[in-house]
Amino acid sequence: MKELIKELLKGLGEDPAREGLQSTPERVERSLKFLTSGYWVNIEELVNDALYSEDNNEMVIVRDIDLYSLCEHHLLPFFGKCHVAYVPQGKIIGLSKIPRIIDAFSRRLQVQERMTTQIAECVNSILQPHGVAVVIEALHLCMSMRGVEKQNSYTTTSSMLGCFKEDARTRSEFLSLIRPQRPC
Repeated sequence: MKELIKELLKGLGEDPAREGLQSTPERVERSLKFLTSGYWVNIEELVNDALYSEDNNEMVIVRDIDLYSLCEHHLLPFFGKCHVAYVPQGKIIGLSKIPRIIDAFSRRLQVQERMTTQIAECVNSILQPHGVAVVIEALHLCMSMRGVEKQNSYTTTSSMLGCFKEDARTRSEFLSLIRPQRPC
């Protein structure tokens, strides 16, 4: 990968041997491996033993989870917030596992639409709850820095499964609970 990055630098008109760029190929390689580490995450190992029997059947929401990913079309970052909810059906999951699941899918070359669905389907598969809802709000640098150059344009995607898709009241409750909170 380092040799490819050196060639890329040359193609951009840079000298990979100049002082400021000498270590860039190694840094870029490490960075890209970290930013795409989600390809090698084993979800079963990630969840481990963090599933618990519980009679609760009320909505569980983990909201405002920071998310960072790379657009598969331009290899530019997109970032924002992810909100995940589920209605348990006999099992709950350790709360820290939800952000880890998000990281597993966001640390790949992605499109936001697919990632939203992947997260929802993964949580649904693990818990088999009454329903799962995922909403992602993200700013895409491929739109802000280049192309249409529209700063502050957020993209919102959602995936609703089970009771969140079938029951308008459940869906509305979730959407009202993830609205930005006003200070008291």
